[in-house]
Amino acid sequence: MEESRVIRYLTDFGLSRQEALVYEQLLIGGKQTGYEIARDTGISRSNAYTSLAALVEKGAAYLVEEAARKYIPVCPEEFCGNRIRRMEKEKQWLADNLTCVKAEEEGYITVEGEEHIRNKIRNLIEKAEERVYLSCSRICLDSLAEELRMLVTTGRKLVLITDAPYHMEGALVYVTEEKGSQIGLIADSKYVLSGEFGQGSMNTCLYSGQKNFVMLFKTELANEIELIKIRKGEKEQ
Repeated sequence: MEESRVIRYLTDFGLSRQEALVYEQLLIGGKQTGYEIARDTGISRSNAYTSLAALVEKGAAYLVEEAARKYIPVCPEEFCGNRIRRMEKEKQWLADNLTCVKAEEEGYITVEGEEHIRNKIRNLIEKAEERVYLSCSRICLDSLAEELRMLVTTGRKLVLITDAPYHMEGALVYVTEEKGSQIGLIADSKYVLSGEFGQGSMNTCLYSGQKNFVMLFKTELANEIELIKIRKGEKEQ
């Protein structure tokens, strides 16, 4: 088990690093006292009891009243599922009660980091109402297969331009030269994401809803598709 990943993922679910460490120890050792947790993790006894109390409050552990106060873990699936359900309700409340200025329609936004770019791509695909055009490598397509499949199964148009044969039921696919880390996406002829994405790249993209930028990118993609058709015709002759 990758300890760093365990701790990182648990902190994403609202635990501090120390609480995540204690929770992991509970999962490994089962029912334990604060003294045993402190001994096995190397943290102070006071910090161990503070973390255990926090775990109980956050729904990650139960207190068992015996001769000595002991704690047992809530299984990860239950703990994480409860947190997700709570956050879904809170997300909906925030979406209903907070307004968001559509800044992407007014300027150019730089999105940096592989995870942030991936999240932006997924959001654009999920929120597209009619169509998505995506130009990227076959490796990139494989990493987005689930979101792309959902797009076409719900009746929205998907056009892919990639660098290796690729099949997805309901999608129109054009095969061209090597794409490397370059990616370009246009959603509903309203929003564009373009730049470098993937392992080993700079992972920097430009995102915008500026009409001039969108029209320029649409023209570029249309020209690329026409060039692919011409080359394909030449090969078939």
